[in-house]
Amino acid sequence: MPLVALTGGIASGKSTIARRLAEHGALVVDADAVVRELQQPGGAVLAAIAERFGDGMLLPDGHLDRAALGARIFADPADRRALNAIVHPAVQAESARRFREALEADPARIVVYDVPLLVEARPDDPWDLVVVAHAPAEVRVARLVEHRGMDEAAARERVGAQASDAQRLAIADVVVATDGTLEETLAQADALWERLSSDPVGGRS
Repeated sequence: MPLVALTGGIASGKSTIARRLAEHGALVVDADAVVRELQQPGGAVLAAIAERFGDGMLLPDGHLDRAALGARIFADPADRRALNAIVHPAVQAESARRFREALEADPARIVVYDVPLLVEARPDDPWDLVVVAHAPAEVRVARLVEHRGMDEAAARERVGAQASDAQRLAIADVVVATDGTLEETLAQADALWERLSSDPVGGRS
């Protein structure tokens, strides 16, 4: 089973690439979706978050207050590290379970792990290929302001809290430049799929 890690900073266009690969037939495991599932009420991850950060991180209905938690961790690197220590091991275990299920169901299917924090959490896992969606930080800041309604200071804080462009590019086997048009990004994703389909493990560049 070819296992591809797809990563990129916030507002890098990574999800656009993941959707395109899924359209071609890849099984996409979305790390953010796994996180959201693990943080549902009644789960050990949410209980650990509440214990570490206080019940103020919970909404009245018992769900996680993502806005409150996000504001806290992006403002404090120590809090961010503490949250990662809670979340990352649980996500790693659940994603590994999903990879095993995919292998059992279809050993030849290409699996794409859509993971924003690859550099921070899982750079040394045995990926067959690491794909980085890349747009310069200034482009991503502008996208956050224009498309997500953030003020510029908050956008820069979010971008600055993640791994740097240089750190992501250093682990890339394939780079998809996403600072052009949507059509250009999709064309690169299509070319990546052709490469994976014809030589799924040896497609490094």
